[in-house]
Amino acid sequence: MPPTSPLVEPGSLCQPDERKGGRAAPHRVVDPADDEDLQAVHSWLVAQPVDALLRTATDDAVRYVLDGARTWRFDLMDPKVDSDERSSVGTKLQYHIIERLGLAKVPPLDTEIVGVAVEIKGTVRDGYQWMIPREGQCQVTLLVRIDPKAHRFAAWLMRTHRVWLAGGSGNQDKKRSTLAGPVRAYALEVVRWTSLPPEPLRLLTRDQLDVVFGRDGLRKRATELFSYLSETVVPRASLATVGAGLHDPMKRIREAKVSLREDHDLIVLVGTWVDEREAARRLGHDISVEDWVAVPRHRFVDAGVAVPPLRTSE
Repeated sequence: MPPTSPLVEPGSLCQPDERKGGRAAPHRVVDPADDEDLQAVHSWLVAQPVDALLRTATDDAVRYVLDGARTWRFDLMDPKVDSDERSSVGTKLQYHIIERLGLAKVPPLDTEIVGVAVEIKGTVRDGYQWMIPREGQCQVTLLVRIDPKAHRFAAWLMRTHRVWLAGGSGNQDKKRSTLAGPVRAYALEVVRWTSLPPEPLRLLTRDQLDVVFGRDGLRKRATELFSYLSETVVPRASLATVGAGLHDPMKRIREAKVSLREDHDLIVLVGTWVDEREAARRLGHDISVEDWVAVPRHRFVDAGVAVPPLRTSE
């Protein structure tokens, strides 16, 4: 293993690289505890429901890149997802974070929080490596790491001082990557490792996937899907992935509710309807307006919950 770079501590001199407009003056690295702008941004972030907002933003970015409704893909580790696409999640992430946090795209960096310019960087790499552009050196940066294998993410806030970065000579735009030591020592935790919203299609076996994404019509494939995933909440986006490439796939999936009810004794509850959301809640399932869940008929009887009328339209 290569030797670990010695940790550059607060109080050391830092000289950012030259960028458009000239070279910034050297400065002393301030301890994060004494960095007023860093602390102000961190305080604002953790005062929000930041875990939920960043979780949704990260899931949005992953789903955007996978484009399941067109490609049948639902897992970043799918061999059909090439490395460039996987890496592009980090690029797309900044836009989803800005939207979910109710911020605006503000130059010279990605956004502005409490009057402080903030860079946003995401990565799907192992370790603590984010690529920082020259304009992001020594700036307050929100660092989000996605672990596609474990289907989770985490986030930190750090002032990415030049002395805490490495590399830069091997890429055209001269970005430098964060060093693991300073990230571990000086980054402020924003969101600890948190599971991303579940993708129920990942629960299917290889044989089940062959059926759900097979050659049969979508009504039949949707019937099998809900049979396999009984009592599992399925987001609309996952259903759109199963129906990728078809015109109005949700119409066919709604029609599958008939055979599920009549032939499999499975009652499909859809969050679009208030009474079905309430029935789901009483049966132990928290569904949003975008979610579906199939529940065995006997569960309604056992819980004393009325079976909603069969609906095949939205």
